[in-house]
Amino acid sequence: MGIKVIGFDADDTLWVNEPYFREAEEKFASLLEDFMPSHSSIKELYRTEIDNLALYGYGIKGFMLSMIETALRVTDQKMPISLIEKVIEIGREMLEKPVDLLPGVEKVIQSLNGDFRIVMATKGDLLDQERKLKKSGLERHFHHIEIMSEKKVADFEKLIKHLDIQPSEFIMLGNSLKSDILPVLELGGYGIHIPYHITWAHEQVNHEIVHERFFQVKNINEVNQLIRQISE
Repeated sequence: MGIKVIGFDADDTLWVNEPYFREAEEKFASLLEDFMPSHSSIKELYRTEIDNLALYGYGIKGFMLSMIETALRVTDQKMPISLIEKVIEIGREMLEKPVDLLPGVEKVIQSLNGDFRIVMATKGDLLDQERKLKKSGLERHFHHIEIMSEKKVADFEKLIKHLDIQPSEFIMLGNSLKSDILPVLELGGYGIHIPYHITWAHEQVNHEIVHERFFQVKNINEVNQLIRQISE
């Protein structure tokens, strides 16, 4: 039947994201140097983030709350108010970061648009993702935009039903094997992995993926020709 719809992940597929979190972690760790070594406070922050995912979901706001909770725990509830203010400022700085498109992104989307329906399928905080999409200038290229709280099989199944296509007519592009690729393969769709040089530990997959509908490219500039070959 061929590919009808192409789904693009957003963070670290279309634009820079994870480096800002790494930078924020380092700033956070420096605030707690009097209480704990930097590598230990970053580990504590990660543990808090994972524990809080079910409550806060993904995104900068949940990250801010996890930083405050971690700081309270690490300092045995003795952190000064000024420290909380600095943590909040770290989060605010993240929310005000520019949206830097990765090389070739807009050109590739433009080249595929018209021959395929183009959708954005990302997860995270609704307001933050809407902000980044607007700043990116890419919104006009998408037939549909889906901002999910999670990216699991059921979430992609709902999206595919909404698009009124079969899973075999859908191909997903993204930097996360765990969130962007594996759920779509399980449904019967196609996945193209576009690695990014930094991947959050929670999104890492440590086993090799061997699947007839799985592909990997070096960068987004290679996907145009690949998708057309798959769709023939």
